[in-house]
Amino acid sequence: MGFNAELADRFETMSTLLELVGGDRFRVNAHAKAARVIGDLTQDLEAIAHDAKALTAIEGIGKGTAAKIGEFTDTGTIAELDELRAKVPAGLMRVLQVPGLGPKTVKVMWEQAGVESVEDLDRIIADGSILGLPRMGAKTVENIKASLEFMASAGGRLPMGVARPIAEMIVGRLREVEGVERVTYAGSLRRGRETIGDIDVLVAAEDGGAASDAFRSMAGVQQVLAAGESKSSVRLAIPDEIGGRFGGGAGGSSIQVDLRVVPPDRWGAALMYFTGSKDHNVRLRERAIKRGLTLNEYGLFEDDPGAEGSPQSRGLEPIAAATEEEVYAALELAWVPPTVREDRGELDADVPRVIEVADIKAELHSHTTASDGAMSIEESAKIAKERGFHTLAITDHSRSNAVANGLSVERLRAHMKAVREADAKTKGITILAGSEVDILADGSLDYEDELLAELDVVVASPHASLGQDPKKATKRLLRAIEHPLVHIIGHPTGRLIEQRRGLEPAMDEIIAAAVEHGVALEINAHWMRLDLRDTHVRAAVEAGALIAIDCDVHHADNYEYLVYGVLTGQRGWVTAERCVNAWGKAKLHGWLKKGRG
Repeated sequence: MGFNAELADRFETMSTLLELVGGDRFRVNAHAKAARVIGDLTQDLEAIAHDAKALTAIEGIGKGTAAKIGEFTDTGTIAELDELRAKVPAGLMRVLQVPGLGPKTVKVMWEQAGVESVEDLDRIIADGSILGLPRMGAKTVENIKASLEFMASAGGRLPMGVARPIAEMIVGRLREVEGVERVTYAGSLRRGRETIGDIDVLVAAEDGGAASDAFRSMAGVQQVLAAGESKSSVRLAIPDEIGGRFGGGAGGSSIQVDLRVVPPDRWGAALMYFTGSKDHNVRLRERAIKRGLTLNEYGLFEDDPGAEGSPQSRGLEPIAAATEEEVYAALELAWVPPTVREDRGELDADVPRVIEVADIKAELHSHTTASDGAMSIEESAKIAKERGFHTLAITDHSRSNAVANGLSVERLRAHMKAVREADAKTKGITILAGSEVDILADGSLDYEDELLAELDVVVASPHASLGQDPKKATKRLLRAIEHPLVHIIGHPTGRLIEQRRGLEPAMDEIIAAAVEHGVALEINAHWMRLDLRDTHVRAAVEAGALIAIDCDVHHADNYEYLVYGVLTGQRGWVTAERCVNAWGKAKLHGWLKKGRG
């Protein structure tokens, strides 16, 4: 997370905490505004953190805010934030994650009903005392119960977008330890699962003592759960700068991290074993047994099934262990990408070359300051060009999405003109004029066909009425897919991981219609969406549907989220041929012109 994003998270948290403790409304709003302003800036504030004049010249940053920016730069913290956190039970931040509960309501629950955690909220719902609180009717309480049940079903897992930066931070620390030859994360995170229960880290070293000591003494370790030269487990506090990404609610939480240290010549076997999945590993072991072999985390061995003890305990040398590739080859298999190892047919079929980040050559879903984005057309195009993209579609929100500053017909026409002017003067990348058009509750689109026909790209997305009955949701999306001017269905279900279920249409019907009409279904790469989800992607690929992998760009760092969309695509066996963002310029632009004369 960049400097600006870290600052924005802290000011947003201060605004929330101030509201919880009954702070002055002006201060609450001032901190919230500062968070928005800082989060939207393309200029790195760290470079001017001690220049009060330059900081206060930015609208929304006053002298007090400027002083806090300087303090954070020098100390890595803000004293006022620490003081506020000391006044508020840490569990209230988790309560604020419950969809539908804002600071005002949570403040009333805390002060009048003693709610300091999600468990306390469960208690007042169970005993009925919640109904005595202001504005708490039976329907509202039922909605809260439904939200709590959904959160509980997630099992306390973290989104990949929170877990991966933590894992990368740990890997970076251990890579600097003397004697460490290789280090990476494994487990469900390496497989690209959308949520993570814990983090597995694997180290190759002849002597594991130094790596294990460094791991257990890392900053942020709250508790050592297991200690040894080859195996250690800790409870690690999630850094605020990372946890703040999770709606502000994972800051102050923790996650279990497990370390395994293996000899360098056993790296491949251990990496396979600790990557999983469990079902994939079972299939591999069964395959080994049929060939008179034994497979475990120490290697693939020729073994006597009647012998006592493990092969390694009896001093046997493995026939393959150093790399994953050689273990798979010894089992007469091609190497299987980690993201595909879920026992979904990957050992019974030739897995195609799945898409890689380097294959993506176009971003077809992006927002600018015209709606709710933080960058100008030119600023976004500069980043896209630097990434080697040949095309960027500017698709600001349509008029019904008022909360996202959606464009009226008049504003859209002016914006289209601005996009085409920017395209004319920008070399090395084509900038297309598009729109993310709301799919309304009945399936109609937010603009008339005459206007849609003037756009280069139409991304049709659901944003409202996301609790719709499945049958209505299916008809709604089908109507949009059948529209001749729609190219892409953006984040088709509208779900938010661990926060909102979104629409639950009949995906087989949606996929079949997309194939019939040549419409691409989007994998929205934002790690809180990953919508389509991996299982839907696999079904779409098997049916022959086109897939779009887009970052839904609002801020500069959103381009970095592409990896999450690609990992999800890999889990669904997407190839570059099926992904419209990986096509060459001529092929992509030809497809975009379909149905437009």
